[in-house]
Amino acid sequence: MPASVKAILRLLAVCLLGAGQGPAMAFPADLFGYVQEPQQRLADFPQWLRVVERHLADGLQDGECSSRLINRCHLAEWRRFIDRTRGLPVREQLRAVNRYANGKDYVLDLPNYGVEDYWAVPREFLYNGGDCEDYAITKFFSLRWLGLPDEDLRLVIVQDTNLRVPHAVLAVASGAEVFILDNQVQTVMSHRDVVHYAPVFSINESRWWIHVPRAP
Repeated sequence: MPASVKAILRLLAVCLLGAGQGPAMAFPADLFGYVQEPQQRLADFPQWLRVVERHLADGLQDGECSSRLINRCHLAEWRRFIDRTRGLPVREQLRAVNRYANGKDYVLDLPNYGVEDYWAVPREFLYNGGDCEDYAITKFFSLRWLGLPDEDLRLVIVQDTNLRVPHAVLAVASGAEVFILDNQVQTVMSHRDVVHYAPVFSINESRWWIHVPRAP
């Protein structure tokens, strides 16, 4: 997620000053072994709100689909994929969604959209490819279409402590377990088995959370 680290850290510093505690959530509170602090203002994330609004307003209709040279029916393929996946057990749905999105091209925002940090809706990602948060966003909405509730899903911004860069993944709660869908890994893993990600914040359609290290 190029050029966004300073913005994230500035936002984190401001929000920590006014952090509010909310009611306990069903989502396990120890994502990647960190403590979560519920926050109140989704308005602090206009990019995410625009993604949700644009996706909900999208008619999800393809353009010209008759060309034999260039496949322009990505949305129709996505809908067919969702229909094929709908009857599977949840763990199999997670694996299928992770594989499907990870099959798209990784493309940085600057060559794609002319800006350094752009959060794409599924239509844009399926047509153009995208970077880490775009994979996570499309996985988020794929699972919502499959019927998973908002409270079980989190788009998570992490710091990759190996590469020393920010990254985005999707976290999915299933009972007491949290599974990570990552564009860098084809396998869906438990968050407890991922040791090189330090979560900064997570978000879904209704709330967001700051994640801080446990006290020693």
